[in-house]
Order: sequence, then C-alpha cells, then structure tokens
Amino acid sequence: MKVQAFILAGGRGSRLDILSEKRVKPAVPFAGKYRIIDFTLSNCANSGIYDIGILTQYLPFSLNEHIGSGKPWDMDRRDTQLSLMQPHKNWYKGTADALKQNIESLHRSKADLVLILSGDHIYKMDYRLMIDHHIKLKADVTLAVQPVPKEDISRFGILETDAHSKITAFLEKPEKADSNLASMGIYVFNKAVLIEALETFEEEDLDFGKHIIPAYVASKTCVAYTFNDYWKDVGTYDAYLEANLELTETVDKIPLDMYDQNWKIYTRSEEMPAVKVGSKAVIRQALISNGSIIAGHVERSVISPGVIIHPTAIVRHSVILNDTVIEAGAVIDHAIIDKNVRVEKNAVVGQGPHDIPNIDKPDLLFSGLNVLGKGVIVKADSIIERNCRIYPNQIVKGTIKAGSTMK
Repeated sequence: MKVQAFILAGGRGSRLDILSEKRVKPAVPFAGKYRIIDFTLSNCANSGIYDIGILTQYLPFSLNEHIGSGKPWDMDRRDTQLSLMQPHKNWYKGTADALKQNIESLHRSKADLVLILSGDHIYKMDYRLMIDHHIKLKADVTLAVQPVPKEDISRFGILETDAHSKITAFLEKPEKADSNLASMGIYVFNKAVLIEALETFEEEDLDFGKHIIPAYVASKTCVAYTFNDYWKDVGTYDAYLEANLELTETVDKIPLDMYDQNWKIYTRSEEMPAVKVGSKAVIRQALISNGSIIAGHVERSVISPGVIIHPTAIVRHSVILNDTVIEAGAVIDHAIIDKNVRVEKNAVVGQGPHDIPNIDKPDLLFSGLNVLGKGVIVKADSIIERNCRIYPNQIVKGTIKAGSTMK
C-alpha cells in the first residue's frame, strides 16, 4: 500500500522557553550536530517513506532552511515529494485542523494510508512495522503507544486495549486513570477514514487527541501498536538536558544508539574542520562536534559545532550550542547555552545552592540549571547563580542572583 506522511512541526514548544524564542521546537539543536526533527525525518527515510508534508507554522525560517530540498534524507529525488506546508488561510488551531486546512493535498494524494507524525520527539522507529500491524488487524486507525510512569499520565492521551490490541477506551490527559498506556502522537489512518473525519468534525480547534480519536474509538476499528524502545519528548529544559547528557554514557548504557549503521540519523551538516584538542585539554564523557576547539576541561557535556573552549576553562554537565566561546578561567556548570554566546575570562555560570527556583518560571527552572539565549555576553568575572533565565543578546555584568530572569 502507498503511504503519505505528514509531520506536525508547527508548535512553539513553550516549555522550552528561551530555546524556542527564535525557532520552532523541531528546529532546536540536539546531540551536538542534529536538530530534533532529524529523528522523525530519518525514521521516514529509513522506513522507505518519501512522500512527506511538513506542516510548519511558528517561526518556520530556521526549520525551512534546515530542511531545504530534503537532500540529507534523500528526499530530493525525482520520484519523491517533500512539501513544506505553511498556513495559507488561518493559523492552525489544532493538530487535526492543520491537516484539515490542507485537505486538498489528501484528496490529490494517491496514497492508501496516511501516517501522521510529530516533529519534536527523539526516537528511532521503523514505521513499516506499525503499518503492517495496521493492515494485518484491518484497522481504520492505529495509534503507536508506550507505557509511561503513573505520575506522567496527565501529560498524555491514555488508552485501554483488549487482548487483540483493539482500543476500548481513550482519555485525553486525565488526572487519574487505571491504565498507563500512552499515545505517542503517531497515527496511521486509512485515507478515506481521515478525510471523513476532517470533513465531518466541525470543531474550530480540531485535534486528534481531543476530538477525533475519542469519537472513533467508539465508532471505528482503532487499534494500538506498542513501541517499547527509547522515545522521549524533550519538551522541558530538564528533559532536554537529560536526553543530551544520556548520549555521553558508556556504550553499554546509551539508551539511544546513534552509531547504528543500519539506522542512521541524517542531518544537514555544515562543512567544518575536524575537532582540535589542545595539549592541556581534559575531556571526560562528552560529545564533541565538528569544528570545535577544546583546550580546557570538558566533563559529561555535549559540545556543538564551532565551539571554542579556552585553556583553564571548565564545562560540566552542560549543553553548549554552536559557535559559543568560553574564555580562559570561565566555569560553566549545569547549563544550556544557546548559539553565539561569549563567556569571558573567569566568569561563572552556575554557582551556589540549587533550591531557589526561577521567580518568573518556577515550573521550568528549579533544579539548578541555567539557560542563556543566543548572543548573550557574560562579561569577565561576572557570576550567574542558579535557575536563571538570560534572554538573547543580553550583556551580563556583575552577579545575577539565583532565580533571576534577565531580558
């Protein structure tokens, strides 16, 4: 059967806060040289799915520039179609509304099945196995599902199934539930069933989890496809940092194998020279990307392309994005630092106790993590304590007290 894929890539990702201030969440850098959307696009390429519509919306320039013609994922061939689909009538108001506003592309598609994906999750998945499951069970709709911790059920659509994988109940983000089987936001629809839903439901904010799936569980054949491998939503600062730093673990502990030659993660790479390591550098448990120069101390951190870390500088438990410069004697501890930041001599980012949450966003920053936006300059001998948010292009002088926001 012919498959058409749609990737929902228009959400801001408000919980990523400063990191999504100038870019959409799927375009946020990850694991040094990649973007978050690279994982979904690579899954499509490795699964042999090349007809793809990417539904963009919020600040699409960075994402559009990154994807381009789709060449890194082999999607610029004559027999493939990669389309960047931006709102042309109204702002998308829900996940299904984004498809509804582009329903003409569905009518024109020769596909039998429609695969709907999110562009902001980190995972490796062979979609062919899910599609085979859908066909074998003669389903109208198939949902990819995964068990989640009981304390996280309010973040997901939660469902129950019978012995044959048929979904018998679905609750969107319940406070409590008997089940912990969560929807991953990955759906396979028979094309006719999807078109019927988009043309039948009249909600202005039409959403798969809120409207279509709950209704179709009762009226259609909806089945679950259980995915038990690594899958993570890096939608918060702590989740983003944790997912990055997990990749620095020893080979036997890495939860997501980025070195699997049978399932490569592709990306649009910049032409940069090899990593240079100075004679006095110390590197322990780190990912170091192309074009970086490391002359200081790096421990359990992810270093993106073009980063320069000068002698006697220390970087610990941090993610440092492209073209940032850490000068001599500076200390970075437990931080996410965006692109083109300069931390001058003997400055400290991350000092003092962890127990004062950010005053403006206590639900986002509470673990001692600091976040610095693009283009920030931290002047020599300055100190940024814990749980601070520094917006793009700020100049930091003196001491920034724990829990502060600078904008």
